[in-house]
Amino acid sequence: MTLVSMENLKFKIGNVKNTWVVGSDFRHYDFNQNNIVSSTDAVIDLYNPQATQFIPCMSVSTASGCNVSGYYGTWSYIQEGVYFQDQIKWKRLTIMLGGRQDWFKDKSWSPSYGETDVQKTSYSQKAFTWRAGVIYNFDFGLAPYFSYATSFTPQDATSWSGSAFAPLQGKQMEAGLKYKVPNKNILITASAFHIDEDHYLISDLIHTGYSEDAGRVKSQGFEVSVNANITRDLRVLASYSYTDARFAKSNLTARKYNPYIGEFYGSAVSQEGKSVTQTPRNMFSIFFDYNLPKVWARGFGINWGLRYVGFNYAGNVESFKAPAYVLFDVGTHYDFGEVLPALRGLKAQLAMSNLTNKYYITTCGAGGTCYVGQGRRVYGNLTYNW
Repeated sequence: MTLVSMENLKFKIGNVKNTWVVGSDFRHYDFNQNNIVSSTDAVIDLYNPQATQFIPCMSVSTASGCNVSGYYGTWSYIQEGVYFQDQIKWKRLTIMLGGRQDWFKDKSWSPSYGETDVQKTSYSQKAFTWRAGVIYNFDFGLAPYFSYATSFTPQDATSWSGSAFAPLQGKQMEAGLKYKVPNKNILITASAFHIDEDHYLISDLIHTGYSEDAGRVKSQGFEVSVNANITRDLRVLASYSYTDARFAKSNLTARKYNPYIGEFYGSAVSQEGKSVTQTPRNMFSIFFDYNLPKVWARGFGINWGLRYVGFNYAGNVESFKAPAYVLFDVGTHYDFGEVLPALRGLKAQLAMSNLTNKYYITTCGAGGTCYVGQGRRVYGNLTYNW
């Protein structure tokens, strides 16, 4: 269940315009789980399976002679917050100030099957976060900006010993430029960012299925994008981003893994300074959208483009790389309003991603488990805007 409320207030003090936004939200999730496994011991001859005869175990009672295991219980997740924001405008200068207070509580009740001891856990977290930003719009189309923000994300996972993790807390600085070419539909943006996150969780390689606190992660990089109408009917969108994400401060160590022999090797080395797993450093995309001539294809348009995703590391100590890949996408769209004014706002789209049905690997885990990317996919949608 999620509830959100918001109020908007505008007022003016002299030549300074203020727009206030005040609101609150509440989230409450309950989850019941009953995972009981019942099995019968049996040895099956793979070369002559019919030679083995047994009756499957269909009871969850230990008195039946079945091997019964599992767990059950309830989990409750509650988060509520109040927030405010003030947008201050004076001539070409805009300042944004905002803050938020969060309260979080997690409760669980989870005994293992056949045990009399009930494992009850309950913990709460709270934090105040804030953000501020400033942008100045010059009359020739250039707009430099700077922003600073803090973040708070509750982490309801627990370690193998049952202890709760501290919330993920971050600090972000971003500076950039936006340039709108005068009298042209061309927008160019460039930005650089620096993010610090404390209590970043990674997979526990010793205790399967659990997480561990990797300490502080530092991410920094830059992004460049262009959104332009080359002609009246041809539009291009292009972007490039570079991200360097590393474990900035960690007391954890790990051994490197060789996926070709399926074994860990060497002595354990520190994770500090190593790249964060499954995070590509380089990403690039470019897409074109063309509205066909109205004389013989009124309302129709086509689009095409490519996506490039660079390599990313597997393992917490840069054991090996998942290779880079390039994907091609195409599509077509139809605007009903171009033919019938009564249907203005109604649009249909048909698209195909991974046109060549390329086989590629997206990421790999520390133990050599890799994930295959999405194959060719065709999808469509019908939208109406008013």
